[in-house]
Amino acid sequence: MLVQHFLETSAGRYPDKVALVCGERGLTYSEIEAQANRLAHALRDAGVQRGDRVTILLENSAEAVVAIFAALKADAVFMVLHPGTKPDRLAYLLDDAEPAALVTDSAHIREAAVTIGEAHSLRCLICVDGAEACPTVRDTQHLAVIEWADLKRYPAHRPATRTISMDLATLIYTSGSTGQPKGVMSTHLNVVSATSSINGYLHNTPEDIIIDLLPLAFDYGLYQIMLAFQVGARLVLEKGFAFPAHTVAVIEREKVTGLPGVPTLFALLLNYPDLLRRGLPSLRYITNTAAALPVSHIEQIRAAFPHVTLFSMYGLTECKRVSYLPPEQLDHRPASVGIAIPDTEVYVVDDEGRHLPPGEVGELVVRGAHVTRGYWRAPALTAQRFRPGPLPGETVLYTGDLFKTDQEGFLYFVARKDDIIKSRGEKVSPREVENVVCRMAGVAEAAVVGVPDPVLGQAVKLFVVPFAGAQLTERVVRAYCTRNLVDYMVPKYVEVVTELPRTGNGKVDKKLLAASGA
Repeated sequence: MLVQHFLETSAGRYPDKVALVCGERGLTYSEIEAQANRLAHALRDAGVQRGDRVTILLENSAEAVVAIFAALKADAVFMVLHPGTKPDRLAYLLDDAEPAALVTDSAHIREAAVTIGEAHSLRCLICVDGAEACPTVRDTQHLAVIEWADLKRYPAHRPATRTISMDLATLIYTSGSTGQPKGVMSTHLNVVSATSSINGYLHNTPEDIIIDLLPLAFDYGLYQIMLAFQVGARLVLEKGFAFPAHTVAVIEREKVTGLPGVPTLFALLLNYPDLLRRGLPSLRYITNTAAALPVSHIEQIRAAFPHVTLFSMYGLTECKRVSYLPPEQLDHRPASVGIAIPDTEVYVVDDEGRHLPPGEVGELVVRGAHVTRGYWRAPALTAQRFRPGPLPGETVLYTGDLFKTDQEGFLYFVARKDDIIKSRGEKVSPREVENVVCRMAGVAEAAVVGVPDPVLGQAVKLFVVPFAGAQLTERVVRAYCTRNLVDYMVPKYVEVVTELPRTGNGKVDKKLLAASGA
């Protein structure tokens, strides 16, 4: 099976069903299929060939969804970039991926006209919202410009394909340890395997309505399209979740059944005073990934939505998803991120690759058909993380994350290998400190980093975000930590802030926090 078959199969089964809602706009499966076919023909006519990359630089929108499937139908590889990508970063990404086509809008063209014009791999520019900005790049001889409104002159029938499941489907760029983003290479087999496994335990059906508040450049946001379209469900695509009142209103209006989120979203919702009264009765399940939910947040979510099933999950772009906690285990193992997703094997190893018994901390290793090909044009970096597995010829993923298991095999995240704080000769897990602090009354979020210290080597620094109206001070927080943490874990520095810096994917930007120093 290929990724575009999700759309094609659902368009055959449910042609007149509204598949996608963007604001006040709704598109049926057959409408998305026809538009994707037209764009695929346009890409082919512009010279896009099998294996070429098609870059999508748009806000979350219907056009972005159409472009994803059009690229696949043209035998190409899609790569969605964050809409906030600036010209310098865009220049690096275009140089690294060498895409043949760029699907974007007039605002991005105006901001990055020079960068786009100098990207000599580009043969085709698709502008989704008119031609007013196109003259700025039309004089680039190597670049054909196609306006979205002109796609109607291309045929709506499905183009023939030469792609097989081992071919690349997408490049997903993620933050790199070198400071430059790296492209994770996912094949059709990787995407289909991950989607099928996740849908298996979420039990999504055609009756589900899934809201997507996350950027499509983030694999968690991207996969909501795949999860919905594989089963013929409806996707409600939003541009973000900064305003809880709006998010709640959309969930109520669209009768959303599935709410995927990250800790930031749930912190905002839990701080929304009207949430408990509204109740959101249509919701069937909530999922969380990107970073583990504090146990206190899990308790608050379950109290706010007693009728909703909560899935706490763990994953990373290099294999999409690793584990999920069966909801019936939440009362017994609230700090666990669960067991391996279906058709996946995981184990914990020491620095020499030896399997570790329950209770011992080591690096988590993942086996499965969803383990991706590695990093685009980065063989040395690929070799560090994607290594030979226990069976001849196979490759497994060394996650770079420290875990331990209990006697029943449930997984517990300890820290990123490079996040462990070494203070006074002891190893401090930021996650452990954050969990304790988040149990403190009035704390909405907490983040812990290590900062240089001439005596300790590294000192523990804690950033705390209070709930609205909570009166938290540095002295009160430090006193709480002293009472509830082992002495070497007690933060030397405490800072109460109104918000935490975020990466484009909504994760706490700990590099930026650490750079702020003491």
